[in-house]
Amino acid sequence: MVYGVPNMKADKEDVVLKRTRIMEREGVIFICGEAGEIGSPTGPSAKDLLRINDAVVLATGATVGRDMNAVPGRDLKGVHLAMEFLHANTKAILDGGRVGKGWRDKLAASPASAKPFIDVMDKRVVIIGGGDTGNDCIGTSVRQGARAVNNLELLPKPPPQRAASTPWPHWPTKLRTDYGHEEAAQVCNGGEDIRTFSVQTKQFLGDANGHVTGVQVVDVEWKMKDSRMQMVEKPGSERVIGADNVFLALGFLGPEASLAQQFGVKVDQGKFQAPGPAVFGRRAGYRTSNPKVFAAGDCRRGQSLVVWGIAEGRQAAVEVHNHVMASSHAHL
Repeated sequence: MVYGVPNMKADKEDVVLKRTRIMEREGVIFICGEAGEIGSPTGPSAKDLLRINDAVVLATGATVGRDMNAVPGRDLKGVHLAMEFLHANTKAILDGGRVGKGWRDKLAASPASAKPFIDVMDKRVVIIGGGDTGNDCIGTSVRQGARAVNNLELLPKPPPQRAASTPWPHWPTKLRTDYGHEEAAQVCNGGEDIRTFSVQTKQFLGDANGHVTGVQVVDVEWKMKDSRMQMVEKPGSERVIGADNVFLALGFLGPEASLAQQFGVKVDQGKFQAPGPAVFGRRAGYRTSNPKVFAAGDCRRGQSLVVWGIAEGRQAAVEVHNHVMASSHAHL
């Protein structure tokens, strides 16, 4: 919540830090930074945590971003995973004290003390991916003063109303315009939508210094073939979109694998393997293959919304309570 969600969506002082202070007064201890990095030379080991605690809950989120390593030019300077951009931007704001000139001046005065900051002021920005993370990159680029913002989406443009293929109660497939799209259209694109649908990235182009200068793309058509939708490139539609920075917002694959290895937890398609809420009196909800370790949120169910993380955290807390109480009675 501190670094992954931009300040314009959740103020860190008035919302996040206020809430964490309440939790600290209730007895919750937060150990952040290197001291809280499990398995590091300065942090605790998984073995130590399991030894001194009755239960451990893994609620790390799905932090491993989907990349485009197979696309030529991916290693050019200026091509980043979306969270690198969003994390550094929020940290700069919190370190600098306010949005605007303040945090830029502070970083310029002491660049060695901060994580490298990606500044897109007066730059041409291309965001690949049409989800919430991509939208946050768009909104952040507008606030930093980007000169141009383009948003590329591989899938076709959804219809304005619910598609017939997703009748109620299914989540409706339809075109959604979020705050970032609206702002970028007005500020950077003369009121026109910045999104381009049904377009595939062929390669990233760069200059002699190894910095990205553009994205070569091609239009695609989606056609039914062998009982599934497949994309076909449109001949003669290749073109280059100028870019000084490219942010990859392609979704998340799951949690980092090192924790599963350290705690001896089985994974399923990259996620910590744990059943959902306990049913019919079975007290195994959210418990992993290690009986003392529980998992909740995106690291268990895959990338989703914050509200799902909150709900699963509460449900997992109930399961941990039942586990601890059962263990206590067993030792009486």
